[in-house]
Amino acid sequence: MDSQSPKINYCLYARKSSESDERQAMSIDSQIKEMQTLANREGLHIKEIREESHSAKLSGQRPVFNQLLIDIEQGELSGIITWAPDRLSRNAGDLGKIVDLMDQEKLVQIKTYSQTFSNNPNEKFLLMILCSQAKLENDNRGVNVKRGLRNKCEIGIRPGVAPIGYKNILKENRISIVELDPERAPVVKEMFYKVAYKGFSGRMVKKWLDDVKFTTKNGCRLALSKVYFVLQNPFYYGEFKYGDTWYKGTHPPLISKQTFEKVQIQLQVAPRQWNKQLFPFKKICICGSCGGSVTAEIKYRRTRANIVNSHIYYHCNRIKKYDCPEPYITEQELIKQLIGYLPEIRLNTSYLMQEFKIEIKRLQNLKFAVMSDQSSRFEMTPHNNAGSQIKMEYTQTQTDMLRDYLLHILQFGSPEERIKILKGVNSRFKLIDRQLNIQ
Repeated sequence: MDSQSPKINYCLYARKSSESDERQAMSIDSQIKEMQTLANREGLHIKEIREESHSAKLSGQRPVFNQLLIDIEQGELSGIITWAPDRLSRNAGDLGKIVDLMDQEKLVQIKTYSQTFSNNPNEKFLLMILCSQAKLENDNRGVNVKRGLRNKCEIGIRPGVAPIGYKNILKENRISIVELDPERAPVVKEMFYKVAYKGFSGRMVKKWLDDVKFTTKNGCRLALSKVYFVLQNPFYYGEFKYGDTWYKGTHPPLISKQTFEKVQIQLQVAPRQWNKQLFPFKKICICGSCGGSVTAEIKYRRTRANIVNSHIYYHCNRIKKYDCPEPYITEQELIKQLIGYLPEIRLNTSYLMQEFKIEIKRLQNLKFAVMSDQSSRFEMTPHNNAGSQIKMEYTQTQTDMLRDYLLHILQFGSPEERIKILKGVNSRFKLIDRQLNIQ
């Protein structure tokens, strides 16, 4: 170097990407060692050593490199020593900043293991060619990887780690295929069956998995979010989606598509409308299998004509026993059986008579529909009391009339009307194997 030339303050920049395209590049320690040897041999002054592990594919994403450019811009550094041009840039944006600093004569020299680039047209042109070549390699590699993944999907093999219940097997031709995990596949299959045919919710499945001490391959419990992810993954019946395309997998299916669709229906949750969804028959029934309370929910089914129908189902809330085998019963079937018990039901006649009088005043047509010819067969006789209250004298005919009134509300009433009228029913029922039994 000419003794009259200004002293160049070099920064030794070493970079190693963690991405697979640079696995063969030298480690950061090796780069630093080689470039320090070069600097000592040629008498170059290294003011600082900076290193980072970051990909250079995208512009402006490397904090250490960005600060290096700022320091050169401010005149604190004037040269760079690095192992190869692709350590500085694999994208057009960062390359443009480097060349711009050389044009401004703020970056005097770039020194690599085998080449030197100064502020002259030929060396800058060569630098741009070498960095552009690195970018071309990256772009081509990305295209080839995507093509390889697409070909893998087309032959029925989903790229990536197999979902729980399956395992990746590497064949002699270095192609990874997917096979059933004999330890976990039966448990995952049982998850689907519990939801599809026993009415389990995601939380109930999670509790069951914890009780049987089920773990992933890493020995971890399955999180609730992962439970739902498994139950909604079509991979288990033999198909998978990669990108925007569906593929038929060559892996052995764990369940049928019919079971998968039943699970998706079971997992559908209607938007909560507080104080709007009323289920009148919850309080008069208990589960006959475990003695727990009975709850209800609305399910939506889409017909072939693309019409969505709603159905109300009553079942054990499974709080006492999460694996209670009690099946679901529709509200229509429950009402039908309840009507069969009308002659045996114990009534709160005073309450029902009060509601009945209000109903008569409100709806005149109910008088003709329910009372018919019996309206003249009973009499409400008022008696003045000290408290100015009215007493009712009830006959057997009036009780029959109230049962007709109850029948009418059960068949044609709204949920609100059913809730109100059922307060006058003193009998309670057990629900077991979809059958009501009066207590």
